[in-house]
Amino acid sequence: MADMQVKLGTLCLRNPVVAVSGTFGYGREYEDLVPVNRLGAVVVKGVSPFPADGNPPPRTAEVTSGMLNAIGLQNPGIDKFIADAEYLPALRNLDTAVVVNIWGRTVDDYVQVAERLEAEREGVAALEINISCPNIKEGGIGFGTDLRLTAEVVGRVRQATGLPLITKLSPNVSRIADFARCAVDSGSDIISLINTLPAMAIDVATRRPRLANVSGGLSGPAIKPVAVKLVYDVARAVEVPIIGMGGIATAEDALEFILAGASAVGVGTAIFNDPRCLLRIVDGLEEYCLRHGVAAVGALVGGVENSA
Repeated sequence: MADMQVKLGTLCLRNPVVAVSGTFGYGREYEDLVPVNRLGAVVVKGVSPFPADGNPPPRTAEVTSGMLNAIGLQNPGIDKFIADAEYLPALRNLDTAVVVNIWGRTVDDYVQVAERLEAEREGVAALEINISCPNIKEGGIGFGTDLRLTAEVVGRVRQATGLPLITKLSPNVSRIADFARCAVDSGSDIISLINTLPAMAIDVATRRPRLANVSGGLSGPAIKPVAVKLVYDVARAVEVPIIGMGGIATAEDALEFILAGASAVGVGTAIFNDPRCLLRIVDGLEEYCLRHGVAAVGALVGGVENSA
C-alpha cells in the first residue's frame, strides 16, 4: 500500500482529498452516501458572526462545462453554529479533519468568528479565511484583491487564534503570487486556491440573467486549466503547503494539481453530480502511486517536469 497521509504544516490528513466549502454542507447531508472517514478533510460552509440568508433564488445555473452559483454564503451565524446540535456538536463526531471556513463584511467580523472558534476549538482542525467570494456585496472578494486588506485580515485573525490558518485566494488578480506571499507573511500557514471566477449567463427566452444576483461564480471543469496554472505559480512563490481546487472530478484531475505543487486537493462542483466521486479520487490516487512505484503520495507534490 502507498502512504496516502499528507501533512499541511501541523495539519495532518489521512489523504489529500478535501470536500470544499459550500459543496458538502456540514458533513451530515452526505453521510448516507459518502463515509467521511475516507476523506482527508471536510471544509464546512462559510460561517459569519451573524446569520445570513444568502442571495434570492435562482442561485445556481448549469452552464457549459460547469455551473454558476450565487448562494451568497448563507449560514446560521457563529452563535447557532457553536450551540446547535446539528452544527459544531455534530461535526465533532466526524472521523476526519474538520475545517471551518470563516467570512465577514469587516475585518472585525473575521476576528470575532476566529475568537469564538478558538474558545470552542474541540473538533476544529483549522480555519479557512475566505477572502475571495465574488457573490456578496460587502467584504468577500474585496479583501482578496487588495494587498493591504489581505494583510490586515490575515494578520488580525492570526492574532486571534492558534489554530492552523488557511487563506483562500481569489483568482481575480493580476499577480496571485503577490497575494500568496502577503498572506503567508501575515501569518497564513496554508494557501488554498482557487475560488470561483466571476461570470454571468442570460436566458435568451426571457432576456433576463439566469441568476437573480445577475452574476455569480463559475466553477467546474471549465476553470481547471486556470486553477492548475495559478497553483503552479503560487507553489513557486511560497514555501507553505497548498490546497489546490477548481474543476477536479477525477483522480487524473487531482494529480495535475499535485504535480503542479498542491499538497492536497479540494473537490467541489463534482460532488453535486456524484458525491461518490470523492471516493473514486481517493482510490485513484492510491492506484496511481502503486502503479508507478510511488511509496508516498507526498512524493508527487510539485513533480511536473518542465519542457524547458
